[in-house]
Amino acid sequence: MPRTVVVSDIHLGAIPAAAERAFVGFLERVPELGDDLLINGDLFDFWFEYREVVPRGHFATLTALRALVDHGVAIRFLGGNHDAWGGSFLADEVGLDLVEGPAVLDVGGRRAYVAHGDGLGGGDWGYRLLKRASRSRVGRALFRAVHPDLGVPVARRASATGDKRAAGPGPETSRADRLAEHARRLLENREDLDLVIFGHTHRPELEEVGPGRFYLNAGDWIHHRSHAVVSPREIRLEREEAPGGADRGGRPGVAGREPGEVF
Repeated sequence: MPRTVVVSDIHLGAIPAAAERAFVGFLERVPELGDDLLINGDLFDFWFEYREVVPRGHFATLTALRALVDHGVAIRFLGGNHDAWGGSFLADEVGLDLVEGPAVLDVGGRRAYVAHGDGLGGGDWGYRLLKRASRSRVGRALFRAVHPDLGVPVARRASATGDKRAAGPGPETSRADRLAEHARRLLENREDLDLVIFGHTHRPELEEVGPGRFYLNAGDWIHHRSHAVVSPREIRLEREEAPGGADRGGRPGVAGREPGEVF
């Protein structure tokens, strides 16, 4: 029975070193949890591949990902709004299967519509224009022309992830609600889908929209350290625990089921 582990919004580079070590420990357990891994965007708080260099850091995580691939675990990586510029290093050196979203994929034996979620669900018109420009060939070429010692720090300073971390686990509710409603509409209008998977909102969610048809958001590793496991039999939304069994971080605001419950 196929089992896919789903995780999103780790934001390496914007989380404490202890959180990254915990994520590496989680990756080491992936073969026990499932057969393959889907990373649904924002693994990095910023990632851009130049022709000859990549951003410094996260060696332990990249090594753990490569070890999973060598162990026979397929890893699909769909870039988010912070790391959509993956290239040959992630594909050839680390072994990730780079997926351009939105995409319809087999996830744990279910037909799933998968997208990070940025720019979906209405609103964010300014961001949608920026997204199209920054991911175009011209946009990539312009950024690549800037020396990494200048471009990478500027991009990292432009990230708002640090502000979200300081503000605590409360997400932008309106954006999360819009994205959940977008997922419901997709499932209502497309009979070929069993599952819609989004990230981006940092809010773990698991909702049965119709009999056997679900919306899943795996949450984040900034506040919840959550992940999901999808199989034909069930969908589990779980959260990592601190030593001794105490939850890390605050209780998430969840529509539907909270981490630890199962459909």
